[in-house]
Amino acid sequence: MRHARLAAYAMLLAAPALFQPLSAQSFDVKTHTLKNGMKILVQEDNAIPNVAFYTYFKVGSRNERPGTTGISHFFEHMMFNGAKKYGPKEFDRVMEDLGGSNNAYTSEDVTAYQNWFPAGSANLEKVFDLEADRIRDLSFDPDMIASERGVVANERRMSVDNNNGGLLREQLSATAFIAHPYSWPVIGWMSDIQTWKMEDLKNHWQVGYAPNNATLVVVGAVTAAEVIRLAEKYLEPIPARDLPTKVNTVEPPQLGERRTTVKKPAQMPMLFVAYHVPEIGHPDYCALELLDNILSSGNSSRLHQRLVDKDQLALGVGSGNMAGLDPGLFTFSVRPRVGVDPVACEKALYEELAKIADGEVTESELAKAKNQMLAGFYRNIQTINGRASSLGTYEVFYGDYKKLFSETAEMNKVTLADVQRVANQYFAENNRTVATLIPEETKK
Repeated sequence: MRHARLAAYAMLLAAPALFQPLSAQSFDVKTHTLKNGMKILVQEDNAIPNVAFYTYFKVGSRNERPGTTGISHFFEHMMFNGAKKYGPKEFDRVMEDLGGSNNAYTSEDVTAYQNWFPAGSANLEKVFDLEADRIRDLSFDPDMIASERGVVANERRMSVDNNNGGLLREQLSATAFIAHPYSWPVIGWMSDIQTWKMEDLKNHWQVGYAPNNATLVVVGAVTAAEVIRLAEKYLEPIPARDLPTKVNTVEPPQLGERRTTVKKPAQMPMLFVAYHVPEIGHPDYCALELLDNILSSGNSSRLHQRLVDKDQLALGVGSGNMAGLDPGLFTFSVRPRVGVDPVACEKALYEELAKIADGEVTESELAKAKNQMLAGFYRNIQTINGRASSLGTYEVFYGDYKKLFSETAEMNKVTLADVQRVANQYFAENNRTVATLIPEETKK
């Protein structure tokens, strides 16, 4: 969801003319809406004979409720486990026979399915047939559900229960959010994974996978006319359905620092510090992304220089600004060195944040952050995969893919005063949640 923030080449850093706003003419996108409400975006690119075919469903863990947490992620698995025409595991087999590949992911806000395959009318039609089959006629075979339930439960054990970072991050979110569904994990609570009812599954699929809740993005060696023709043939006959219930819950302002501690066998401590920040479409989002870069992108970043190099308090430090439909978290992660009290890392982190809030950011730092982010942005959209991902993200999260074309202009508008202001506004003690993992000796 976030722009790649890779270090720019020297020639890119020295060429601000490269970072002029994109024009609509340089990135032609054709759009169409099927009669059932599915939105289609097509970007023709014949540079290589390949196609990126992305389907976004606007449903994620924020659309769940206590008792059904993790169910969106479960359907990411189930969508590969058989429908009416193509049976269990057939989707992957057919894609491989085409010379293609596929993947999927679930977040708090969306579930996305990605297909990559060689161009050609027969291949494109086959992929439409595959997608229509599982969107229209997904199988709810009890044996397959039981099997996949076990797979997801095991995934949770590996990524959360037996993973110190996953466990601590889960506790951080559960502490930082007291009202909004961002409080529960995308993978779900184990007790929910083990007890979803068939009714829960069918209800969630009925609304989440409605065609009018989906955006299809196709980029590569195709024609818009052919994509639309095939979409009308395979996808348009699928009836529109009720949409997921609107998420009306607004997280109330945090009125004091919150802390949570995890004590378990571990070799080293771990520290997460999070602050509530606005959603992706908010005017402050761009300034927060640049601040994220200034603080933790690369070995020359402020936090690496202070905590890792100068004070040698930590083995590593990072940060991330959540890109969500609703207000989320700006999170710092620190891995203290052996023998270092996490409190010392906290102190150094807060001192560096205070410097930003006091205006101790230089024009060269801000220019470097802009160059790094914009270089990554342009590298991303040079590929059909990056373009498909970006178009879908902007359409779903901003409500209009055309926002993509003003990204560079918005980035270039951010000033030092904006960076200082957002640091003051959001990195406040009362807005802070701290999660610390304290190692315990393994019991014999």
